[in-house]
Amino acid sequence: MAVGISYVSVYDNQGIFRRNNSRLMEEILKQQQELLGLDCSKYSVEFLNSNIDNTDQQVLSCKATVNILSPSDGKSSIVKAAQKFCQLVQQQQKRPCDIDVNLLDSFLQGPKGFPDPDLVLKFGPIESTLGFLPWHIRLTEFISLPTHVNITYEDFFSALERFAACEQRLGK
Repeated sequence: MAVGISYVSVYDNQGIFRRNNSRLMEEILKQQQELLGLDCSKYSVEFLNSNIDNTDQQVLSCKATVNILSPSDGKSSIVKAAQKFCQLVQQQQKRPCDIDVNLLDSFLQGPKGFPDPDLVLKFGPIESTLGFLPWHIRLTEFISLPTHVNITYEDFFSALERFAACEQRLGK
């Protein structure tokens, strides 16, 4: 929050965060208080849980948004996007030939318009994008860190500096 990051996605391969989302929210608020002190009132958190029905979300405000993702989100996102497009075709608002990358991208972002990640901090020794949704990471910079345990402010800031030094080339 203090460095201006408004959207954070946490990819949880085993669903631990999703099952314990209230505890995660408590920990985020506790860390916010400890790290930002009196300035914490300037920042607020929106906590999304990407369940299909979205009944498990807790919202405090929307300065910073945390999105918990799991392997099932990729499949359900594709299904929901296909269903939405088929409904539009059925209602004669779209034709089957109208589907394109921008339309599909808008469907995959969902109602909150959560942006694709610019940076992924990947923890662990394995260099793989397995489990990441390919349409979300097409322009994403990956930075690997050895572990998530006891990550320091210096480690995090160093990763942000490496990202800031990256040159994106969006050529054809």
